[in-house]
Amino acid sequence: MKKLLLDTDVTMNYHGDFEKNDQKKSRYPYCIVWTPIPILSWVLPLIGHMGICTSSGIIRDFAGSYFVSEDNMGFGRPTKYWLLDVDKVCGSGASTWDKAVYDASEEYKCRPHNLCCDNCHSHVAMALNLMRYDNSSSWNMVKLCLLCLTHGKYVSCAAFLKTWLPFLMLTGIITTFALTLNL
Repeated sequence: MKKLLLDTDVTMNYHGDFEKNDQKKSRYPYCIVWTPIPILSWVLPLIGHMGICTSSGIIRDFAGSYFVSEDNMGFGRPTKYWLLDVDKVCGSGASTWDKAVYDASEEYKCRPHNLCCDNCHSHVAMALNLMRYDNSSSWNMVKLCLLCLTHGKYVSCAAFLKTWLPFLMLTGIITTFALTLNL
């Protein structure tokens, strides 16, 4: 009986640890995560790479044709996260969430990557559609991009700089060069 109580206590603490974000381990339960794509995000900082996390915070992202990465995002650790409300999942919460993330990932393991039409954002949208998040099945990459922009939070000041500093430096160089040509 004592061993059973100990096991239950350890399990409860183990599960409780996953309910909080853990930036050092890149654990973001029930979150959509985002990171910039070198060169592309330097020119267009609103465009980046997206993944979705399981209830335990494991990141799944469509990182390339026929490949869904697990806990190793295609372009580095997340710089932004958007915490979603598990109570808005149609079904039984965590198990429905995890099944939808798993099913979307299995589907995307069989698809070629297309930067404009079927990409990491589409993978996340499929997971949200499968779980009917917020009672909707109309999630898409444009909607996710805009909502991540407005609801996403940077994981740190350094993450903010990683996202915006290359763009600001490139803009500064181009502006300086353009002003120099006009003189």
